[in-house]
Amino acid sequence: MEKKEIENLLKEKLENGQHISPILPKGIKNYLIDIDGTICDDIPNEEPERMATANVYPDALETLNKWYDQGHIICFFTSRTEDHRSVTEKWLNDYGFKYHSMVMGKPRGGNYHWIDNHLVKATRYNGKFTDLIDKKATIQVFDDEK
Repeated sequence: MEKKEIENLLKEKLENGQHISPILPKGIKNYLIDIDGTICDDIPNEEPERMATANVYPDALETLNKWYDQGHIICFFTSRTEDHRSVTEKWLNDYGFKYHSMVMGKPRGGNYHWIDNHLVKATRYNGKFTDLIDKKATIQVFDDEK
């Protein structure tokens, strides 16, 4: 799905005169993808000179571009700062990553626990990008009986 199509899906929505959050069509996922250590070498913000020459993880490039071509939304969500945006965009474009957007300034330090009013699925990157599979796991949820 091209950027213009995504913009149309996510534009202002009104229901009964009130703004509501847009909902993606069934089967379309909104992927938030980390950069350092996930699609390329793990480079800390303290060494920005290495960002331009980071080694790409080929399986990440192939998988993410396939998801983009399938109509999913690809947003890079990185701990890199706004100061690193131009070198990051150039690197992504030089390697041919297809994506819709990028959010800079993700909190550093890992051990994330995301709380949202929308469905959130998380997949930890462990060294290889592939298509996702279903797997049963234990998760933490709110005790909504209290």
